Amino acid sequence: MKKEKSCGAIVFYLKGEKEQILLIKHANSGHWSFPKGHVEAGETEIQTAVREIREETGVNALIDTRFREVVTYSPKKDVIKDVVYFFATTEDYETSNQEEEVSDIKWMDMDKVLPSVSYKNDKELVKKAINFYKNHREEFENDYYNNT
Repeated sequence: MKKEKSCGAIVFYLKGEKEQILLIKHANSGHWSFPKGHVEAGETEIQTAVREIREETGVNALIDTRFREVVTYSPKKDVIKDVVYFFATTEDYETSNQEEEVSDIKWMDMDKVLPSVSYKNDKELVKKAINFYKNHREEFENDYYNNT
């Protein structure tokens, strides 16, 4: 059995009244999900997540390691893949997609994102990320107001 590992994040934009999540549409499969990609030699999980978010979306993200979820699945016969997802925030609202891998990018209001996410495990993941945000909302608001 071959093992693969990717890392990515559920990226939140939290400015003023906007509480939005970044979704990408994968060019090869057409499903909506979150930015992620394979770990390269010598990279940490966080380095991989930050690099992949930037490559796929043009967005610079700040990773919050208090939220770390692993999704395990079999993308093809005799392969087991772990995808490590973090919670991330960004101040970048402008995006640019990596055309070979991402056919579309959109920001969605946090309370409307679930129907757009393609897979059940991703829906569970985004629910957990939203709950994490809601449980730490005051901290994020304080960070925002202290940095403006």
